[in-house]
Order: sequence, then C-alpha cells, then structure tokens
Amino acid sequence: MNKASESGSASIDPAAIPQRKLYTGATMPAVGLGTFGSDHVTPSQVAEAVKGAAAVGYRHFDCASVYGNEAEVGSALEEIVQGGIKREELWVTSKLWNDKHGEDDVIASCRKSLADLRLEDLDLYLVHWPFPNFHPPGCDVSSRSPDAKPYIHESYMKTWRKMEDLVDMGLVRHIGTSNMTIPKLKLLLRDARIRPAVNEMELHPHFQQPELFKFVVENGIQPIGYCPIGSPGRPERDRTAEDTTPTEDPVIVKIAQAHGIHPAVVCIKWAVQRGQTPIPFSIHHYRANLAGAAGDPLTDEEMGEIAGIDRNCRLIKGQVFLWKDGQAWEDLWDIDGEIAPA
Repeated sequence: MNKASESGSASIDPAAIPQRKLYTGATMPAVGLGTFGSDHVTPSQVAEAVKGAAAVGYRHFDCASVYGNEAEVGSALEEIVQGGIKREELWVTSKLWNDKHGEDDVIASCRKSLADLRLEDLDLYLVHWPFPNFHPPGCDVSSRSPDAKPYIHESYMKTWRKMEDLVDMGLVRHIGTSNMTIPKLKLLLRDARIRPAVNEMELHPHFQQPELFKFVVENGIQPIGYCPIGSPGRPERDRTAEDTTPTEDPVIVKIAQAHGIHPAVVCIKWAVQRGQTPIPFSIHHYRANLAGAAGDPLTDEEMGEIAGIDRNCRLIKGQVFLWKDGQAWEDLWDIDGEIAPA
C-alpha cells in the first residue's frame, strides 16, 4: 500500500511547512514526527509511521536511543532516501541517554545511534535529561537507582564538552538540551563553548511554561515541544489523578468545531503559531497533524483564548530520575528558581 494513502489523502508540500531558523542560520521544519512509541507501539509500527509520514510530507524526525527503535527507524530512513528524498532534505534528531553521560560514553553512544539510524551525521543531538540517573525499563515511579545523583553542573559540563567535540568531529551539526530549567540553562549558557541550539521540553495548551519559553527564545534557543497534544499514550506509571487532557478542554473543542478539525490538530496549530516546534507521534493521524501546520491558521482571538487555559499541568514529571527517597518530583524542575541540592 502506498504510505500516503494510509492517511486517506495526498501529500503536503514540505515547502508549505514553516521553518525555524537556528542561531547557526540552519533551518528546521517547525513540526516533526516523534518516535517514542511507549509500551503499546512496536518498533516496526514506528518505522512504518516514519515511512508514511515522509510520504505525506514530513521531513523532521525526532529519535532517541532509549526509545529502543532506532535500528528500525534507520531502516525506514534508508528506504526514504533510496526512494528519492535527499538526505539533506531531512532533519533527524537523536538523544544521549542518562547512562551515557560519562566522558568515555558520549561519542560512542552517538556513533551507535548513527549506525542504527544509518546516517553519517545527525542534524541535532540532545542530552535527553540533565541527570545521569538510569532506571530499568518499565519500573515503577518509586524506583530509585542506587547510583542516582542530583544535577551537578561540573559533571554536566564534562558531558557537554563531549557534545561539543561531536560538532567538531562532524558527527552532529547542532547540539541541544532537553528537560532543562532556567537555572540550569543559565549555567550552561555561561560556560558553553558551543551554545545549545534548542531546548526540548513539555509544551501543550495545559502546560505552556511561559517563563521558560520566553527565556529560551530570548537567548536564541529554539523551543521544541514534546507531548503537544497531552501525551495520551504515556505509560500508566506517569499518570496522576491531577492530570488534565488539553484535547478535551472546552476551549480547544470549540475551536476545533469552528475549523472542522480534530482538537489535537488545534493543539498543533497553536504550537506552531506560538513559535515552538511540536513533535507529535501518531501511527494513524500524522497527515492531519502536518496539515495543521500548513494552513488555515487560528485567529488572534483563538490564540488568546488558548493562552488563557494554561493549567500548569506537567504530565511527564520524571519521578524515576529523583536521587533519594522522600523527594517530590518538583525537585527535578527547580520550581523555586534554585537547583535542588543533593
């Protein structure tokens, strides 16, 4: 079956998708396909989604070693290029996992991702979390690694120096951060030789992070937003009774009805128009998400309405990255403006 037909419609011209200009002058498509399949999507399904997404016009793919599917995604990318889409038309991101922060591990881990993805270089490579805290797959949120540590800036900078080396070696074009906070970013910006090009972070209408968003933009860092529709497929362990669902918000539903689109697409439109780069993942609805970025914009009034429904509802709290018992997940996020001590 033609991959474009799986979404029920023709492809979208990639040129119609807005672009983000990084501080280097490079441009990055302002919507991408995430490849985190959670527990209910197999690596082969993710790979099929990547091929289907490329067929309908996606050129930006957000990957990570910890997702456990880079080999399958790499096979899909190879097929995409063999099918006539040039490598330089693609934007491919991967990420360094927590157990590879050691100075001897960073370059080797990047090379492994490159080999799995069947690429000679990456457009973007991120430090996935600022903590070197590893946990077994599928563990409970109360799980704590005996070797877990708080954020130690000197240690993070040793990792970052190796990230800078990757740029010098030509293995990656840009480096960036993920799940960082303003206090941590201030230290990194002070000490980095090569500044982060992006910060990837949770962003959706119920978690707009206005202070962090403003900080990264003002410092020439592009915000990439994960969970742009509220992460309906996140593991059960990450769910709490306080969580809300932006696609069920009456404001989002009303706007969706006015435009004749799904509420999830409203979330994508809002994200792109606000200035962040959403990376939704879907094995079925990727064309609709891409189309949301290409035309029929939300009105200024609608954008204002969505700005008013922020509930400060963080869905990915990161409890497994805490370093001692008795802590609250807020300690990971420097809520009071200070980095949590050991």
